[in-house]
Amino acid sequence: MITNSPKEVAFKDLGSVRYKEAWDFQETVFAEAVADKIALRKAEDTARFTRSSLFFVEHPPVYTLGKSGDLANLLLSETELTARGIDFHKINRGGDITFHGPGQLVGYPILDLDQFFTDIHRYLRFLEEAVILTLAEYGIEGGRIDGLTGVWLDCEDPAKARKICALGVKCSRWVTMHGFAFNVNTDRAYFDHIIPCGIDDKAVTTMALELGRPVDIEEVKVKMRKHLAALFGWIEV
Repeated sequence: MITNSPKEVAFKDLGSVRYKEAWDFQETVFAEAVADKIALRKAEDTARFTRSSLFFVEHPPVYTLGKSGDLANLLLSETELTARGIDFHKINRGGDITFHGPGQLVGYPILDLDQFFTDIHRYLRFLEEAVILTLAEYGIEGGRIDGLTGVWLDCEDPAKARKICALGVKCSRWVTMHGFAFNVNTDRAYFDHIIPCGIDDKAVTTMALELGRPVDIEEVKVKMRKHLAALFGWIEV
């Protein structure tokens, strides 16, 4: 996982993968990146760099609960989850409970932030900004709400504000994992069985709902990759 350019990011679209399989894959790539970074520092090798990666994926229906999350925000029992064919995992990212499923663009950047900037808040804002810029290409105005992560619509009106993209990340030795969940054509009904991100007074929406039509998710992927590369200044390989 060594590259000769600090700003190269290896991209791969994993397609549709069950959450646990993708999580195990992420953990492997993340561990390798951290190990490579430590080895290069010990060797004082300044001519080579830890390779960063970006993975896109869609998951079959699954609820995930962050390490600081409250299980009470899951409104289904284990029996009900099984009956509905929905997986559930407690995981090691920040944040509370969220949903992943078909029609949702999930992005997992495994970046060595030492090659970009060592500021986790700036990192989160850049992920949000890529979503905001992508939405703008479809005539949808996205924004932020103070004190809350993710991308929202109608941010200035608490009664109308609704989330279209959730964020949850982990960072160790300035290497990131996990990432964002962008609702493109997601079935919004799945969110009725949780208190999304532990926020019980805000709705969730999707691009399809806002536009009144299905959206080409492959087109959205291209736009997201373009905006992420421009914001971070990386070269996709």
